[in-house]
Amino acid sequence: MQDKITRLGYWLAKHQTFIWSIQWVIILIYMLLMFIPVLLPLPDDSATLLHHFTVFAGFMFWGIWWPFVLISIVIFGRLWCGVFCPEGALSEFANRYGRGKSIPKWLRWKGWCFVAFGITTLYGQMTSVYQYPKPALLILGGSTLAAMVVGFLYGKSSRVWCKYLCPVTGVFSLLARLAPWRYQPQQGQWSKQEYQTLKDIRCPTLLPLSKMTGAANCLMCGKCGMAKNTIELKLRSPHEEIVVYGGEKNSIYESLLIVFGLCGLALAAFQWSNSFWFSHFQEVVDSWFLAHQITGVFNTNAPWWIFTNYPERGDVFSWAYGGEVVFYILSIGLGIGSLLTTLIMAATKITGSFTLTRFNHLTQSLIPLGGMTVFIGLFANTVNLLQKYANLGFIWINDLKLTLLALAAIWSFFLAYKIIKNQTLSTIRRILGLSIMTLNFFIIYYFWILMLTVWSLKSDGISWHVWWAG
Repeated sequence: MQDKITRLGYWLAKHQTFIWSIQWVIILIYMLLMFIPVLLPLPDDSATLLHHFTVFAGFMFWGIWWPFVLISIVIFGRLWCGVFCPEGALSEFANRYGRGKSIPKWLRWKGWCFVAFGITTLYGQMTSVYQYPKPALLILGGSTLAAMVVGFLYGKSSRVWCKYLCPVTGVFSLLARLAPWRYQPQQGQWSKQEYQTLKDIRCPTLLPLSKMTGAANCLMCGKCGMAKNTIELKLRSPHEEIVVYGGEKNSIYESLLIVFGLCGLALAAFQWSNSFWFSHFQEVVDSWFLAHQITGVFNTNAPWWIFTNYPERGDVFSWAYGGEVVFYILSIGLGIGSLLTTLIMAATKITGSFTLTRFNHLTQSLIPLGGMTVFIGLFANTVNLLQKYANLGFIWINDLKLTLLALAAIWSFFLAYKIIKNQTLSTIRRILGLSIMTLNFFIIYYFWILMLTVWSLKSDGISWHVWWAG
C-alpha cells in the first residue's frame, strides 16, 4: 500500500502538464457557473435542477462543490488546492507573468485567515449568497480577481494568495491536519544531485521542503515529488500532526479561527434563519423602533450588494432586518466563541501551567467538530435544493446530521484525550481537563440539536415549552 502511495506522488510530479490541463477545464466550468446565471432570469417555483441553469449552477456550487471539497481535504489533504482549485490556478498563472515583487509584511500577517473567513461568512448571509447568482459572482468572482492581482504583483513561482489571503485557506489548513498522508522528507544521506534537485524546486506556498513535518500548508501539487528519494508521499496517522506536532506548530490566529470562526460565527450563520431566539430578538427591536416612531429603518431600498433585495421573489431585507441579522450572527458567534475559549483556558490551566502555546494546542482538538459544523451547514444547501427543485424527501436527514456531528465530537474527544495525556502525568488533572473539554463538545452539539430538532419541530407547528429553546 505504501509503495502505491509513493508512486502516486511520483506520478503527480511527472504529469504537471496534465494537471495544468485539468485546471483549465475546471476554470472554464467555474466561469460558466458564475457568469451565465447572472444573465438569466431568476428561477420560479416550477424550475428544476435539469431545466434551469441558475438552479443547476447553485446546486453545483453550494450543494456539491463546497461541502464535498471540505470532505476531500480531510481525506486527501489539500489536493483540491494544488490540483483542482480554479482560483489558485489563475493566481499561479498570473504569477508566472507578474512583477515578482517581494511579499510585504502586511500581507504576511497570519491573522488574515481568520478575518477573511469571518467577513466572507457574514457578508454571504447579508446578501443570501446561497440563494442568488449575483452575490455568488460578487464574492467568488471578486475573490478570484483579487487572487490574480495578488499573484501578478507578489512572489515568484508561488501562490501568495493561497498561503495568506484566500478566505478558506485557514479552514483548509486546519482540516488538512487530519489527512492520512503527507509529503515527507526522507532524512537520509542525499546525493549531491538529489539535494540540488530539492533546492531547485519552488514550493508554491514557500514551505521549507527539507524540514516539512505536516500537511497543513502543503497544496499536494506534487511538484516536490520531482526530488525522487528525497521527498515522498507517505501514509501517516490522522492524529500525528495535531497530537505530535501541534504543541510546537500552532498560533493564536488559528485558535481564533477554530473557536470564533468554525464553532462560533459559522454556527450562528447557519442557524439564524431557523432560530426562535432571532425571532424574539427581531420582535423586540422592531417594537422599539415603532414605539419611538423610527420607521425609516424599515425601508427596503438597500442595494442587493448590501442586503438581500429581490422583490420579484418576495425576498427583501429592510435596513432593520439586515442589521438584526448581522447583530445576531456576531453576538451569537461571539458568545459561543467566548464560552468555548473560557472552558479551554480552564482545561489548559488545570492540566498544567497556562501558556498560550498549550492553549492553542488543546484548541486544535476542536478541529473535527468545527469542520463538521461547516460541512453540515453547507450540506443543508444540498438537501434544501434537492427538496425544493427535485421534489426529493429526506425525512431521515436530521438524524444523519446529528449522527455525523456525534462522530466528529467523539473524534475531537479522542484528540483532546491524547493531547491532555501528553501534557500531564496526573490522572486527576487529566480527568478534570478532559471533562471540561467535553463541555465544549456538548455546547456545540446543543446548538445543533436546537436547530435540527426543537426549532425544526416548532416551525412545523409543534409546541415545545422548554426554557432553553427560547
